Amino acid sequence: MLCICAVIALASMLLVPPSAEYAKYIDLKVLCLLFCLMAVVVGLQECGLFRVLAQKLLAGRKGFRFISLILVLLPFFCSMLITNDVALITFVPFAILVLTMVDRSKEIIKTVVLQTMAANLGSMATPIGSPHNLFLHSFYKLSAGEFFSMMVPLTSISLIGLVAVVMFEKDKVISVHFEQKEHLKNSKLLVMFIGLFLLCLMSVFNVLSFWIPTAVVLLSMLIFSRKLLKKVDYSLLLTFVCFFVFVGNISQVPLVRDYLSGLLGENALMTTILASQVISNVPAAVLLSGFTDDWKSLLIGTNIGGLGTPIASLASLISLRIYNRSEGARTMYYLGVFTLANIIGMAMLLIFAWLI
Repeated sequence: MLCICAVIALASMLLVPPSAEYAKYIDLKVLCLLFCLMAVVVGLQECGLFRVLAQKLLAGRKGFRFISLILVLLPFFCSMLITNDVALITFVPFAILVLTMVDRSKEIIKTVVLQTMAANLGSMATPIGSPHNLFLHSFYKLSAGEFFSMMVPLTSISLIGLVAVVMFEKDKVISVHFEQKEHLKNSKLLVMFIGLFLLCLMSVFNVLSFWIPTAVVLLSMLIFSRKLLKKVDYSLLLTFVCFFVFVGNISQVPLVRDYLSGLLGENALMTTILASQVISNVPAAVLLSGFTDDWKSLLIGTNIGGLGTPIASLASLISLRIYNRSEGARTMYYLGVFTLANIIGMAMLLIFAWLI
């Protein structure tokens, strides 16, 4: 994605030669907050917080239906705070391990597909759940009330749907025992990262200037956990920079501007959903935001549009990659189940969005 974005950004420079105006394209608040949140989440992961939580919920004698529900709801709720891709990186391997351990390998595909949908659906509940939400929240200067009034109903109906699907599981009491118990690695660092996370939230909701958490997070990481700075996804930040340049340039071309404005004027919601299927929802949010003031359609469209094809949300490719590395992986069957489940979920949410 970074390579593609870099190529199209360079190509757009042929239409609009580089100048001082380029600086106005870049949304520094989005880039700084993305850096801060990624750095903090890397720190929380390193402390072992999420895997300790998962083990405590699953260890012991439990009904299989309960185990399935926990495996699906962990990425759903965690993605609201640590983003959908991090939730999947954390919990998909964990689910494969647990299901293999209890001799339920046949359930891996269904569970991983539901986890992927859960992470994408849960992440739409908050501005920090996914990069495109953070971008749209900042770009349109949305208040907390505006954002949550749109996304809480969709998130709630998604939760009901996921729970309903899991409840169809046949129930049987099984025992889950982890040979290696997870422990919190550094409680002092954990407290620091939680504090930094709360500081980031205050900036997201415009209580503090974004420069404050940026400075505090960077200084804290340099002093207490410098090695973790290497694990931040800088390619995502560079991808945003390339898209800012590309969108800024093509918005100066009357023919392109009129065409995209016309499409969004006819049906912004469906245009956004369809664009997400082809280029994924993060680029779709950055691209289309430059041509419409209809933030509601873009916000709902990029989140519903995260369902559908495997590239509709790049987080979905993370699950596919992890599943492909598991023993006995059946890639084509996985893609079939994934596509069918996502199309059904997208259709149901689209109907619900139209109703509200």
